[in-house]
Amino acid sequence: MSATTPPIGTTFGSTSLFREALVIAGRTLLHWRAQPGLIAVNLLFPVMILLMMGGLFGGAVAGSTGDYFVYVLPGVLALNMMFGIEATMTALASDANKTVTDRFRSLPISGGAVLLGRVLADLLTSVVELVALSCAGFLLGWRWENGILPALAAYALLLTLRFSMLWLGVFIGIRAGKPEALMGVQILVWPIGFLSTVFIDPRTMPTFLGWIAELNPISAVATSARELFSGRQIEGVSWAATHALPYALISQAVLVAVFAALGVRAYRRLGQ
Repeated sequence: MSATTPPIGTTFGSTSLFREALVIAGRTLLHWRAQPGLIAVNLLFPVMILLMMGGLFGGAVAGSTGDYFVYVLPGVLALNMMFGIEATMTALASDANKTVTDRFRSLPISGGAVLLGRVLADLLTSVVELVALSCAGFLLGWRWENGILPALAAYALLLTLRFSMLWLGVFIGIRAGKPEALMGVQILVWPIGFLSTVFIDPRTMPTFLGWIAELNPISAVATSARELFSGRQIEGVSWAATHALPYALISQAVLVAVFAALGVRAYRRLGQ
């Protein structure tokens, strides 16, 4: 590391860190501009999940696909926020494997800015994904039944979920070191996402499984989003469901506090 490079993490939270992070985020966005096909796939994939799951399970779960789309769309929005960590993990592992990270470490910028820049860029893409999924939902009959302000609060909550999950992705991507090492983790993303209340009411599950599903932070966000969008209280089988919003916020704060610190620490130790 260059002698002029600031100690990693010492400027975490300073104004200069956010300026540097915006530069790194801009670099990532420029790379994406050269890959329009990849962006299109990322936008269409959650819409495909929504249509596929709604078409397969809508009639059996809710009596009609229309009623089920109203229930499942907030869940798919939350699930898509979790799936975003895969791109972050892969990108950071690829940068480390191609020595891009080493070049960043030689520059006079904070290591925290490098990681935060990647998170901000990925967070921006999640806004576009939310817009695409919401437009699909409107075409399928979904509406904001509780007004614009609660709807905006629901979207803000979904973005905080993506923000917290991205820091988990940052830590895993750095520790993996190579994209090939991420295969096992990427496979686990699906069962963790599906073991939730995204698609199914937990009251229809065995009691112990309903408890486990509701403890998933994805479930707390999905339940809170449903309540904010619809204005109706969603029943559950555990404290995590009846207090979904505070549980969602607490779990997200814990994820950020733990994995942001671990991610910066892992970045600091690269190459040692």
